[in-house]
Amino acid sequence: MAEQAVETGGGTAAVPPGRRLTVPAAGSRARVGLPVLPGFVGRRRELEELRADIVRAGLDTLAGRKSPRGRVLLIAGRPGSGRTALAEELAGQLAGQYPDGVLRARLTEAGGAPVPTERTARALLTALGAPVPAGAGEDELTQAVRGALEGRRALLLLDDAAGAEQVDPLLPDKSECLIVAVSRGPLTGVPDVRPCTLGGLDTASGVELLERYAGPTRITCDPAAAQAVVEECGGQPAALVLVGGWLAALSKLSVVDAVTRLRELPPGDGHDVAGRPLARAFRLAYEALPAPSARVLRLLALAPAGAVDAHTASALAGCSVSAAQSTLEDFEARGLLRAEPAVGSLPPQYLVPGCLLGMVRELMQSQERPAEVELARARMLERTVRQLHSCRAATRTDDPLTRKRLAELPRPLRFASPQAAGEWLTHRLPALLAAARLAVQDGRLDTLARRLVSALTRALTAHFGAEEAGPELYGLHQLVLDVARRCEMPLEKAAALLNLGDLDARAGRTPGALGRYREALDAARLAGDPYAISRSLESIAASYHELGDWQRAVDWYGRALELRLTRGELADEARLYGRLGAVRSYAGQWNEALRDWRAAAAACRRLRDLPGHARALGEIARVHEHAGRPQDAVRTCREAVECARQAGDDRLRAAMLLRLADTLERLGDPAGAAGHRSAAAELLAAAAAAPSGPSSPAAGPASAAGGAIVPLPSPAGGEVPGRATAPPD
Repeated sequence: MAEQAVETGGGTAAVPPGRRLTVPAAGSRARVGLPVLPGFVGRRRELEELRADIVRAGLDTLAGRKSPRGRVLLIAGRPGSGRTALAEELAGQLAGQYPDGVLRARLTEAGGAPVPTERTARALLTALGAPVPAGAGEDELTQAVRGALEGRRALLLLDDAAGAEQVDPLLPDKSECLIVAVSRGPLTGVPDVRPCTLGGLDTASGVELLERYAGPTRITCDPAAAQAVVEECGGQPAALVLVGGWLAALSKLSVVDAVTRLRELPPGDGHDVAGRPLARAFRLAYEALPAPSARVLRLLALAPAGAVDAHTASALAGCSVSAAQSTLEDFEARGLLRAEPAVGSLPPQYLVPGCLLGMVRELMQSQERPAEVELARARMLERTVRQLHSCRAATRTDDPLTRKRLAELPRPLRFASPQAAGEWLTHRLPALLAAARLAVQDGRLDTLARRLVSALTRALTAHFGAEEAGPELYGLHQLVLDVARRCEMPLEKAAALLNLGDLDARAGRTPGALGRYREALDAARLAGDPYAISRSLESIAASYHELGDWQRAVDWYGRALELRLTRGELADEARLYGRLGAVRSYAGQWNEALRDWRAAAAACRRLRDLPGHARALGEIARVHEHAGRPQDAVRTCREAVECARQAGDDRLRAAMLLRLADTLERLGDPAGAAGHRSAAAELLAAAAAAPSGPSSPAAGPASAAGGAIVPLPSPAGGEVPGRATAPPD
């Protein structure tokens, strides 16, 4: 991981400009729109009560004040009671009244842990298309959510809330929004909420749900037995779905057989009396599975975020992708999995219902050997790494070597286009982020975990760019940092801190970034890694440059330069001399700046980097002008123009001509200035008309030195730009 963690930039976005990464972090699936709701039955009374509760007068209204927040509806019930299905049905009925959409977020992870509020807030902001600052804290993010919802009329569905502390920070300040919360019990602490508590379905609705899965024939032939099934299941929708799937799979058995088998089964090991019908129904469905399918089901407990597709199931079970897909479809028909809405041409994705996941995990722990579980986990993570490599490679099909490597991959791992790869990455991102957490959950950064985090980081950067994918990258680097600190891994710690510092710097949190870089320097020195040490020194200097502390910036750039000089790294020397020249120019230290820029130009000349040499000469000319030596400035500008001409870079040549024109105009030669501006315009027009050609920041080992050129204020006076890496003229 360290080989990439100290370089976050450099990705090329494979998506059109302006496209946003619109998938939330794992465990918090916020989205806009309505899902398909197959098989919803009953709950008419509950729906009527919930709709009436929307307009019910609250305490604020009775006191003569308008409620400062949106109405909160609470649907309370145990897992398996159909509470989420009821919330989705209510949202579907009310969607037309909320033109700004329906936002959904799940507040509990597949393993039962509460989702951090900042992750939920980040997911909601992404779904709303609002900016998501990387590394922002919970208060900033929740405030941003409330701000994004201001003036909107939206419906917010918060599923599986563990407590009021997860719901209250997300409540919008405007009463035009409606919040539907789903929880196991009351949300004490959220004002003016009356829960709609769910029990079992009534007998008629339970029979109807059973019929939708088992088919009408057997249910119609023996309605008394169907009613007995509903009674044995306690009216729990999840249990009825499992029994209906069991009947559908075993067509030779009758409904009476289902009643008999349910009564013969033990109630389960749990102490939850209300959960016993679901435990018996699950046991009935599980024991009817063929042995290979039962093993696949047990291993689905390892699926990150409870989400599984054919590739994941194939890797877990060690079978073919087609066999895995058939097994998943069978599980869906039996009620053991729930299919997610289709997305484009992507293969189907399924979810293990949260009410079943605990029982599936218990089966895996009791019936699978630990070595087999670890092997299945390793196969799944290895498959994920290969998919991420293929996803990233899809953005670089113009490279012959990349095309060759793609052709060597199995066909199921290839993507038809960069757009298809980006769509897969977006849709699978919650599971991929959960897989990264799974890979390091034992507190180690072994080879597979390193490869997975590195592959995911590179894929996100390649498809969305470092800035767009910043929130997800921040979480990945924070994950690495937590493990590195816990396990005393100094090089990995330095790499993660450098990446987090870069993201903080991009978000404008320069003091925080400076603290990260200083801690990274200590870790890099402890690890004895010269590259990480130099990178840390440069980052500290850049932070002081950004803060306008020129003297400290010069000091730290000088330390980084000393390290590069001892290693004979000429390209890095050129870059650092350029940055020193820029900082000293800002500080008005013209003689020192001139010395540094001349050293940068000499290094570029030795490297045969003509574009870098031309840029350095241009900055030397500018320093001459600020120092009151206009004739030297004109002479050096002409050298820069000639150097750019030799480099064949018309855009750079035009920039140098314009700089020369400005200098001549200040010297009182408007005719000469006009001629150079006219020549620059012709060069720019020709470069724009050309189908391709070298760009202004020309490639080359010392191009970083050119990137360090910072425009200075004009001699006539003006504000010095505050940013440390403003683009060159």
